[in-house]
Amino acid sequence: MKHDESMGPASGPGTAQRSSGPLAGVKVLDLTSVVMGPFATQILAALGADVIKVESPEGDNMRHVGPMMHPGMGHIYLHANRGKRSVVLDLKQPQAREAVLQLAERCDVLISNVRPKALARLGLDYDSVRERNPRLIHVSCCGFGQDGPYAAKPAYDDLIQGASGLPWLMSQYGAEAPCYAPVTLADRVTGLHAVYAVTAALYEREKSGVGQAVVVPMFEAMVQFVLGDHFAGLTFEPQNGDPGYARLLTAHRRPYETKDGHLCVLIYNDKHWKSFFTAIGQGERFESDSRFSSHTNRAKHIDQVYAYVAELMRTRTTAQWQALLDAADIPNMPMNSPHELLEDAHLNAVGFIRREEHPTEGPMRTIGNPTAWSRTPCRDLPPAPRLGEDSVAVLGELGWSASDIEALKNARGTTSPT
Repeated sequence: MKHDESMGPASGPGTAQRSSGPLAGVKVLDLTSVVMGPFATQILAALGADVIKVESPEGDNMRHVGPMMHPGMGHIYLHANRGKRSVVLDLKQPQAREAVLQLAERCDVLISNVRPKALARLGLDYDSVRERNPRLIHVSCCGFGQDGPYAAKPAYDDLIQGASGLPWLMSQYGAEAPCYAPVTLADRVTGLHAVYAVTAALYEREKSGVGQAVVVPMFEAMVQFVLGDHFAGLTFEPQNGDPGYARLLTAHRRPYETKDGHLCVLIYNDKHWKSFFTAIGQGERFESDSRFSSHTNRAKHIDQVYAYVAELMRTRTTAQWQALLDAADIPNMPMNSPHELLEDAHLNAVGFIRREEHPTEGPMRTIGNPTAWSRTPCRDLPPAPRLGEDSVAVLGELGWSASDIEALKNARGTTSPT
């Protein structure tokens, strides 16, 4: 099998744009699937990295979750995998594993969310791959830190939400029964940890000249996220009060019902409260009602404070409250649905939700990158690839001949779209 030591020019969708962004020139070998890892690697792609996504012959699970226009191109997959190149490699096949190792030799980062023991069985753990590339940053996104008793346990967003305390918090908040947040919160929070882990490790490598292994565990990431707000009385020894940040847990902390809808309002600091009472004709209340007169007092009486505002909000329409609150410089925002986000004036002004023509899926809406850069802006991501769309091109960059690639196809170790 021909083995070329240099990787040729990048090819595939978006090649012409791959030189832009703060991570231009960085190559990422992406062994992730579902949400956590793909969310992270799409951010890296937007920052300019060349992301090579390795998929099994069945493809990323999210390819198969509808709605979709064609099989294997589900909506979550489309939103989490733009700007990447898809290579199919069946890692049960020795030649396919060798192809991954050859890719690792030429990449700056290998990122996976395969359980570490399974990755080791494939010969793709850090100790194995650093023999081929000592400069490689090896990032393992997993359920749990690898020094504890949960190290080998499987992990999914729902499980980590539950283990880190979110359903308990929801029950304290007033839910009829413990429930999960209706977003893949643990996946996406951990994905953001993975992004900064990659970028910080790349910075360190510039100084040291060598790579390293980084473990990004979901459980610890979410416990940090939850306890940062809700450690409360458990912070102290001996315990000084119950766990939980009362302002976040009061049942009255919700979009306020108005005469004709709902409005999100946060009257937070002393200036806001003084302005609010003046606006509603109760200017003396800030001084006369001790429940409102300081941040500490409001925190002690947060249920009563929020209940008071909730009752008052029902007396005017949403538009009337928006006009009054805007004039008083009191923070408020509409309660949007996904449909309403499409029409949001700010999102449209900054071009955050965009329209594109996917080569196989047709016209679709896409989500922009939230960060703005003065000198090295994030690149416009090309559409998410079809399964195996770039298999032949990427293997060719490794120096594999047409007969080598055909032999791997015959062994069902790779594929390309028909």
